[in-house]
Amino acid sequence: MASLPPRGLVPPLLWGLSLFLSLPGPIWLQPSPSPQSSPPTELHPCHTCRGLVDSFNKGLERTIRDNFGGGNTAWEEEKLSKYKDSETRLVEVLESVCSKSDFECHRLLELSEELVESWWFHKQQEAPDLFQWLCSDSLKLCCPSGTFGPSCLPCPGGAEKPCGGHGRCEGEGTRGGSGHCDCQAGYGGEACGQCGLGYFEAERNASHLVCSACFGPCARCSGPEESNCLQCKKGWALHHLKCVDIDECGTERASCGSNQFCVNTEGSYECRDCAKACLGCMGAGPGRCKKCSPGYQQVGSKCLDVDECETEVCPGENEQCENTEGSYRCVCAEGYKQMEGVCVKEQIPGELTFSGLTPPKAERIWHLVSNPPYLPSYLMPTDEITCPGPHDKQVAELRVKSMQSGSGARLVHSQQASSRR
Repeated sequence: MASLPPRGLVPPLLWGLSLFLSLPGPIWLQPSPSPQSSPPTELHPCHTCRGLVDSFNKGLERTIRDNFGGGNTAWEEEKLSKYKDSETRLVEVLESVCSKSDFECHRLLELSEELVESWWFHKQQEAPDLFQWLCSDSLKLCCPSGTFGPSCLPCPGGAEKPCGGHGRCEGEGTRGGSGHCDCQAGYGGEACGQCGLGYFEAERNASHLVCSACFGPCARCSGPEESNCLQCKKGWALHHLKCVDIDECGTERASCGSNQFCVNTEGSYECRDCAKACLGCMGAGPGRCKKCSPGYQQVGSKCLDVDECETEVCPGENEQCENTEGSYRCVCAEGYKQMEGVCVKEQIPGELTFSGLTPPKAERIWHLVSNPPYLPSYLMPTDEITCPGPHDKQVAELRVKSMQSGSGARLVHSQQASSRR
């Protein structure tokens, strides 16, 4: 603990502390926000002071019999009496009153240590409540319960029962805040003394109010029943003390897109997309279309897909038509593939990849079948060659015959046996 300054420094310290706390934005009381996180709620100095006092009181409890309990009762009674209000005990308590990471507590303790020492040595008897003496009366950081603000004004509803017991008074117990009541669900008004929207007074006397929920769509009511409604929520209309759902789809209240239809819901409505077959609709499905989309035609009461493949729509050689929902596409016939916009005969690919085979000629032939279209000059148009597979895993036979043009190779026959170990 720092050496004790002259007692005459207490007023200047108090003036410096009050000046420091009056600076705009108590940055020293705000922990640094973590990256990409919302800024933390500002901590009022009163809460820091309360935490300091609570920790101080716990320290007193912890040290009340330190270094005692050895069995010599008479000696302990004499020494304990001296230790109880000693500077030694005060030092032990203050050394652990703030955790290492609590910057606000350390700063407040540094600024108010002289006051704590003054209370310890001179004020305990006349002011046994350290919180009241230090935080409220001396530092003027806190207010009594049920009050708020610089002058400790009563919260709405009175200091005895702030906000009628149905809400939280902003700034209560501190020298800050607006005193505004944040009411619980179902309660409203300046002091939470009224029932909120959708609630009614189930019980009330001079000091007691109980609010209960109205029947679902009622905004104001005289009781919990369906027939107790006095005012309805949006989307409902009052009829003989009952709230009846408004069908927005049957009025001009609904606003849906040109290719959507309206669906009424309780208290509101939804806009849903028309079927793909429709250009505008009055409901769900192809039977509720106003007009048919391109690629569809009216058949009875429904818009059905047109099968374009019933006419010649794919003129390319080796092409065939494939019908789709609302349209069609031209694809190559079986055994042909698209190449540069033309359907050409599909080469049958090799099924295995060989390496290190003998004779070398067999390996080259397999390579040619897997990677057309070139043939070596020694392979005549009528040659047929058998190629063995890799003997450690599979056995395969391949018969290859060159095309008469001599420009490519095609697979004539392939047989693959089961794997063998």
